[in-house]
Amino acid sequence: MPELCRFLGIVVRMFWDDHDPPHFHAYYSGEEALIDIQNLSVFAGRLSPRALGLVIEWATLHQRELLDDWRRARRQARLRKIEPLR
Repeated sequence: MPELCRFLGIVVRMFWDDHDPPHFHAYYSGEEALIDIQNLSVFAGRLSPRALGLVIEWATLHQRELLDDWRRARRQARLRKIEPLR
């Protein structure tokens, strides 16, 4: 599963052959959440409130890039790295 970004101990990844809805996986301190790219909501798993807030802030800034990577993944194309939250 390709890593799209890493910031403040959070790792964001996306599978090439994952299921709908378009989403990404966020990992932090042994926890994992699956986050819908279109509405930026958690639909499986969990993260601490602080980590989730940072992930949602980051995803809001990069929503278009996340959707582009989702489309690339569906075509089995190389995914592009996304800038971290600063």
